[in-house]
Amino acid sequence: MKVIVAAPRGFCAGVTRAVDIVERALERWGAPVYVRHEIVHNKRVVGELAAKGAVFVDDLSEVPPDRPLIFSAHGVSPEVRAEAADRALNAVDATCPLVTKVHSEAKRFARQGYELVYIGHQGHDEAIGTMGEAPEAMHLVETAEDVDKLDIAPNAKVAYLTQTTLGVDETEGVVQALRRRFPGIASPPKDDICYAATNRQLAVKRMAPVCDLVLVVGSQNSSNAHRLVEVARAHGAPAHLIDGPEDIRPEWLHGVQTVGVTGSASTAEASVQELVQALHPDSVEELAAVEEDVFFNLPPELR
Repeated sequence: MKVIVAAPRGFCAGVTRAVDIVERALERWGAPVYVRHEIVHNKRVVGELAAKGAVFVDDLSEVPPDRPLIFSAHGVSPEVRAEAADRALNAVDATCPLVTKVHSEAKRFARQGYELVYIGHQGHDEAIGTMGEAPEAMHLVETAEDVDKLDIAPNAKVAYLTQTTLGVDETEGVVQALRRRFPGIASPPKDDICYAATNRQLAVKRMAPVCDLVLVVGSQNSSNAHRLVEVARAHGAPAHLIDGPEDIRPEWLHGVQTVGVTGSASTAEASVQELVQALHPDSVEELAAVEEDVFFNLPPELR
C-alpha cells in the first residue's frame, strides 16, 4: 500500500493562534481558564487542553468572576461580548482574524442599509456569531435552492457574505444563484472563504484522482473537515471523515492500493501521522499543492 499525504493540511494560522492563546492563558493565569464553546472543532485538541486546565462552557454564567474567559476561534456575537463586559470578565479574544473580517463586513453593510445574505451552515458557531452582528438584516442560505425562498424586497440593496470554512465549488453555485436573482448584489471586497480551507481543498482535488480511498482526519462537528470529504468524493475517490485509526473499517481497505490522507484545519499534525503509521504503508509520498506562510499575532495581553 502507498499513502499520499496532502499538503497543506492540519492546523491553519487561526487555529494555531487560538490554541496558543489558551496555552498562554494557562501559563499566565493558571488553571482553570474558561473557554466559550470549543476553542476549535476538534475532539483531540479540546481534550488535550481540558487536561491542562481549560474548561469549555456554553453559557457565560458558568464562568467565575475571577477567572479569565476566552472567546473561541469561531467568534461570538455582540450580545455575548456585552454580557462579558457587563460581568467585568477578563475576556481574551481568540476569534480568527479572518472571521473578524467577516464580522466587520457585516457591520459595514448593515450600516449602509443593505439586506445581507449569509451563506453558511445553520447552527454553526461561526454563523451564529456573524449573524449576531446585524440580526435584523441577515438572511441565511445553505444551498442554491434556498436563494429562491429568500423574503427580500425587489428594490432592496443586497449584499452577501460567507462562512469562512465552506467548500469553494459548492459556494460558487450559491453565489451564482444570488447573482441571477439579485443582479446588483454587492460582494465582500475579498473572498470570505479562508485561505486555509481553499488550500486544503485544492490539495485534495489534486490527490483524490490518484487515490483508491481518501481519509480525512477531523471531528464530526468540523465544517471544513466535511468539505474535504465532499471534495474528495467529487473528484473520484471514496472518502471518509475519521477521528483517528480506530475509526477505520476493514472493508474500506479491501483492494485498496493507494490511500490519500489529510487533516482538517483544526486537526493536529500528530493525529495525521498516527493515521499514516497505523496504515503500515510500503511507501509514503507528500503531494504539495501550495505553500503557506500565514501567521497571526497573539492578543497584546498574551504576547
